[in-house]
Amino acid sequence: MSYRSYLFVPADSPRKLARAAESGADAVILDLEDAVAPANKAAARTGAARFLTQPAPMARFVRVNGLTTKLTEDDVAATAAAGPDGYVLPKCEGPDDIEALAALIARHGGTESIGIMAIGTETVRGLRRLMREDWSHPRLTALTWGGEDLSADMGAERNRDEAGMYLGPFQMARDQTLLAAIEAGVSAVDAVFTDFRDEAGLMREARAAKALGFTGKMAIHPAQVPVIHAAFRPEPAEVDWARAVIAALDVTGEGVASLNGVMLDRPHLVRAHKILERHARS
Repeated sequence: MSYRSYLFVPADSPRKLARAAESGADAVILDLEDAVAPANKAAARTGAARFLTQPAPMARFVRVNGLTTKLTEDDVAATAAAGPDGYVLPKCEGPDDIEALAALIARHGGTESIGIMAIGTETVRGLRRLMREDWSHPRLTALTWGGEDLSADMGAERNRDEAGMYLGPFQMARDQTLLAAIEAGVSAVDAVFTDFRDEAGLMREARAAKALGFTGKMAIHPAQVPVIHAAFRPEPAEVDWARAVIAALDVTGEGVASLNGVMLDRPHLVRAHKILERHARS
């Protein structure tokens, strides 16, 4: 199952958890990592577990602390029995890290339906391995990326240019995430847009992500959710085109057809079905 919006919320804040439940996001990510101070980790685990046991109108994921922190098992132990839809693994550096988290989920009673979204570009090592290896795993449901931690790992002064566009290594990280997700057959989720007051900038970036093949985008503020949904909603002209393509190919029954002077074949049919799937979710 893919989602358009994934809203991060610090799990140690009851006020923000309540707002997240009313945000309209397709999914929330209960954050135990970056948004939570070390002294509040235990409270965040309790808050996440409590949130998971209450009814909510969206999917719910838990972002655990990275494997090198030695906090990951405590995070899973406190939340697996409550049945999250999945876990988000930060600073993932390869398929072995995905397997390590999968083993923790199984060890602490997590069901087979609990998936993993891996963030594979937050370190140079992770990005390099994402470029070289197939990260497919039975529990892997999505791949996403992040430019802020990668900047820190590289020692870069910034990750965007004066026009707000990602600089080379970060654009490459984004592209590699998309391609690796497609190879693994999982959802490709675009990174957060950190300036939550810039709705126009978020719209441009989200629309560009949709055009490339990303299926959703992460958010850091509830106000970003409706913008992301609007960006990933197919335009009426796209929906009309998709329906016309399917109808034209159905009529011929030969795998090829013509529409408005343009030859159509299987790639057009695949794209048309994806557009209608997004339209149905919207």
